[in-house]
Amino acid sequence: METHDIEHCKHRLVELRTEHHDLDDVIARLAKDPLIDELELKRLKKRKLMLKDMIAHLESKIIPDLNA
Repeated sequence: METHDIEHCKHRLVELRTEHHDLDDVIARLAKDPLIDELELKRLKKRKLMLKDMIAHLESKIIPDLNA
């Protein structure tokens, strides 16, 4: 992977981690609200899980496979 691509992935990782952390805060706040729309909460949790998967994928592209 070229240096430019690695830097782009690192920048994207920062963005994804920030969004993931922000979603975590929002979900925690909303979960305390008894009037929360459960469907909306499920959507937010699904988005958070998708972000986690994207983060893991990018991390695997940046970190070389030591067994290779």
